Amino acid sequence: MNERRGCASPTGRPAAESDASLGGVIFDCDGTLVDTMPLHFRAWRQALQATPLEFEEALFYELGGVPSTAIVQILNDRFHMSLDPDAIAGYKEKIFMDLLPQAQPIPQVIDLVHEYAGRYPMAVASGGLRSIVIRILDALGITHLFQVIATAEDVVHGKPAPDLFLFAARGLGVAPDRCLVYEDSPLGLEAARRAGMKGIDIRSLPELSSAARDTT
Repeated sequence: MNERRGCASPTGRPAAESDASLGGVIFDCDGTLVDTMPLHFRAWRQALQATPLEFEEALFYELGGVPSTAIVQILNDRFHMSLDPDAIAGYKEKIFMDLLPQAQPIPQVIDLVHEYAGRYPMAVASGGLRSIVIRILDALGITHLFQVIATAEDVVHGKPAPDLFLFAARGLGVAPDRCLVYEDSPLGLEAARRAGMKGIDIRSLPELSSAARDTT
């Protein structure tokens, strides 16, 4: 385990202890801490089975980090449909909860969580529902390591708006420009940029397998 502190290097590891610019660390959940994205995709495909829409994988990953009800609204707008956002999103989340036990942690990112724990205040900022995010973190045994857990219920505008990351930073009591964000989706990284935070794409971490990178 690397014992150095400070800002992250291009590999995602903390840099020299003398660099004091880092004040807090924020992690996305789905696709960053745990490999749930394929399960979310399966849940979406099943939830939309009775509709004329075939939810393509490329579009699903394009919308990574967007709350479920907002995804349904986007689908309605793009494909001129009138699906009930609450009903479809609720059904999708129920299916996802049944699939959740199959989810696997992303070890390299979990290692970073433990590496930062106790050194910097940390938050999770997820576009998912709080009940599901808490269940995931509990299963990983890391809930207690985060001072703030920010979810879709905490803000009006989800990613790529900066609101979720700014909410997390306020909870940590850390200025946005001193926060480091770990993300796996383009929309999440854009949200971090808009929040004035440095973002690290976990898909670029050299330790991650090519298979893991290909799923996001």
